[in-house]
Amino acid sequence: MRVLILDPFHGAAGDMITAALLDCGADRNIVVRAMKAVVAEPKISRVTRAGIQALRIETKALPVHRTLSEVLERLDTAAPHVPALAMARRVFERINAAEEEVHGGHVHFHEIGADDAIADIVGACTALHTLGIDRVHILPVTLGHGTGTGSHGTFPIPAPATAAILRHANLSTISGVHAGELCTPTGAALLAEFQAAAGAPGELPAYTIKALGYGAGTRDPAHAPNVLRAMVVETTGTNSGNPEDTVDILETNVDDVSGEVIAHAIARFMDAGARDASAIPIVMKKGRPGYLIRVICLPETSTKIAELMAMELGTLGIRCIPSVHRFIAERTVEEIEVEIAGTTKKCPVKLGWMHGSVYMLKAEFEPARIFSSEVGIPVREVLRIIEETAWKQVRK
Repeated sequence: MRVLILDPFHGAAGDMITAALLDCGADRNIVVRAMKAVVAEPKISRVTRAGIQALRIETKALPVHRTLSEVLERLDTAAPHVPALAMARRVFERINAAEEEVHGGHVHFHEIGADDAIADIVGACTALHTLGIDRVHILPVTLGHGTGTGSHGTFPIPAPATAAILRHANLSTISGVHAGELCTPTGAALLAEFQAAAGAPGELPAYTIKALGYGAGTRDPAHAPNVLRAMVVETTGTNSGNPEDTVDILETNVDDVSGEVIAHAIARFMDAGARDASAIPIVMKKGRPGYLIRVICLPETSTKIAELMAMELGTLGIRCIPSVHRFIAERTVEEIEVEIAGTTKKCPVKLGWMHGSVYMLKAEFEPARIFSSEVGIPVREVLRIIEETAWKQVRK
């Protein structure tokens, strides 16, 4: 498994994250092209921070105050072909949710709404996309301490928006010994989105380091390197450390159980914590028709579910295929506004994510069925319209 480890011990800001990923091997041409869609070509240079060589990326733009809708419009019009545009939009939605939590509705982005901040977010998301990462592991985020100043005056560190973003992301933090703001709202939102989109690997097993990069911040204190470190590693074990990645498979054959009992048993298995359960028609010994009952579950629940299988199905033996590694795609459910036959409705759509991009989507059936009844159109047509609308939105 290919894992990106980000170490924001000395701080996290959008430009530092982008630079660290570039230094770690992200495709510079693609990243620069994405950033140039928003601002002029960024300046990339090699600098030294307290003895550590790092990459520094600088974008120049005038400060602009924008609402979320204005920022998203800026993204859609300036950078419609950016491969990680959907991820960049979600980063701004995280920031907006935090700002609204702190200041109330209809907030304006200040420093975060400027073109250079938009370019940093677009650059960081694109850089992650080009690295081809399976998982992202975020080490504790150093916040700093004291007070800072911004468009809303003097604020305690961490800034209120930064604290709100980190709270919802459940990222580990430390104050550190350095005064000043070390983690910005942009940096916090990027770290939160990276971990959500690529999935945290849990406790990492042994790994080998394949690439190493440092992204420099603006300041250059003598006592500590103002850098963010990124490492691309390959895990050397078969277990990623995430218990959801390893499952047991339980199987048994039955030929004397009715369909009603099998349906009831499968429902019981799912209620008991099974990840999946199925009944497959088979031909058993002596040519008798029967069913292969297969249940997928976590190792810690396999004994309980095997006993339940024996009780519900009356079988005398359960085969257990232990510790099977499985691929789990990151998934989200988003509300998509759809208009059909003059009626507009928000419909839930399940999205599957890989490397920061949507690779599959599927409209939820039950809301689509209800919509179908309301507009008098076959449900298969409603499903098609919902999914086509969703694809147009995620590909913007």
